[in-house]
Amino acid sequence: MNTESNNPLQPGTMSNSLIQALIDNYRQNHLNAINTALGIQDAHSIWFDLPKLKNFIAKIEEEAAKVNSATSEEDLGIRFYYATYPKQENWSIMDSHPVPVEYAGKHTLVMIPTVKKASETGELVDFDFNPFQSADGKSIALNARNFTPSGNVGGNDNGGGGAQGDDTGLGENSGTLIPPSPPMGTSY
Repeated sequence: MNTESNNPLQPGTMSNSLIQALIDNYRQNHLNAINTALGIQDAHSIWFDLPKLKNFIAKIEEEAAKVNSATSEEDLGIRFYYATYPKQENWSIMDSHPVPVEYAGKHTLVMIPTVKKASETGELVDFDFNPFQSADGKSIALNARNFTPSGNVGGNDNGGGGAQGDDTGLGENSGTLIPPSPPMGTSY
């Protein structure tokens, strides 16, 4: 019997057995393969405190409203990208975003805001959104196929950096990885 809630009035409910099965699937397959192939003990979870998450959501709403006051809550979302911290020998790229060097080589999540917009075919799509970047004075939805942050390529390509004049984006990443932090308090 399916005990999961697809009722939008009861979001966020899952059976403990399903949660455990999904986590076990990850650990037995992906995490095991990562650890074996890379010879590391990769993180199996990441923790964010509630104020940080609420502040990030508030910042998304605030910046989206600056761009277009008609943007509704239903137009906004957050995409979670799987990411990996650099190896220790390349840790200097983290200077502007200090996290413990013990995170070197471990995977993490990067949260990026999205905004619902019509695609070229008219289909409503959740596009990655960066209110700090603009084209002709208007913030743009990012498209991975045509977006290159400044400094990542040679030549005169400025990467579409907006008013900030660089590759500043609205994103969140600074959570606590487990491991290296102890798993104390985790249930799964």
